[in-house]
Amino acid sequence: MAEWTRLFEIIADNFKKGDNWRLEFDEGLMHNHQKPGWKKCIVSTGGRFRCSKCGRGWSSNMVRVVCHMRLAYGQGVVKVRPTRQKCKMCTDAPMEEPSIASDNIRTLMKNVLEKIRIKCYNENLGRKNRPFRSFDTTSPHEPSHCEACMQGICPKR
Repeated sequence: MAEWTRLFEIIADNFKKGDNWRLEFDEGLMHNHQKPGWKKCIVSTGGRFRCSKCGRGWSSNMVRVVCHMRLAYGQGVVKVRPTRQKCKMCTDAPMEEPSIASDNIRTLMKNVLEKIRIKCYNENLGRKNRPFRSFDTTSPHEPSHCEACMQGICPKR
């Protein structure tokens, strides 16, 4: 998570003069349950997972990152939580956190900052999210093993 914070700070450094933004991780973040005054968005990326039970690894291009953001009195906060997946081979497998490569984290942070410009500064950017480096995956997406699907925020649901 230190890599996320470092890249966010680099990209946000010249973001909006006079406003300070920081990134926080929040394990309890849910897409449709933001506090009053907070804006929400979801950004996507590709990542790798490893089962802590059997060691099996897999890639996914469906890693959704839930974000809540707020700007008040020149202080901006972005709370993030990447969604998890569980192994389809293990019974009672735990939900695993994704491992996301630096280039995808950089793209993710740029997309988050673009969402901030739209939602907190009311800018009309007229652009879509930047594409991330995707993985060649041969197995189908498994909604019953995807936390984003369980929360209704996965496009494959």
